[in-house]
Amino acid sequence: MERGYELIEHTADVGVVGRGPTLAAAFAAAAEGMYAVMVDLADVREREQRPVQVNGEDLGQLLTHWLVDLIFLTQSEGLLFSRFEVAMDGERALRATAYGERLDPARHALGAEVKAVTRHRLSVMPVEGGYETRVIFDI
Repeated sequence: MERGYELIEHTADVGVVGRGPTLAAAFAAAAEGMYAVMVDLADVREREQRPVQVNGEDLGQLLTHWLVDLIFLTQSEGLLFSRFEVAMDGERALRATAYGERLDPARHALGAEVKAVTRHRLSVMPVEGGYETRVIFDI
């Protein structure tokens, strides 16, 4: 299974399905999908990187914490990310590096602002050939 994401429609919100041959790849795809909602990923250069480490009681909480930490970096430091290297430490922790740059309003065509990650219809599951994540964002 190739890594990738797709946007899904949801009333007043937006959702992302992230897929990958490994759990780490599916989590990375979910993050890519989230940023694709916010900005054209092709316009985001890899000028800066940020380490991210999160824990969770289960895979759903781990996915939520991962995406919330990325949103925090965007809101607090003005960073946009387009690529993610994720390593899983079991099913309760992950270490990652997010690559991107600071928001440049002259160059970045912004989409919707992702305000929060919801637990509505949240899932992380094995599928044929890999894993799939589903998450709805409050925009």
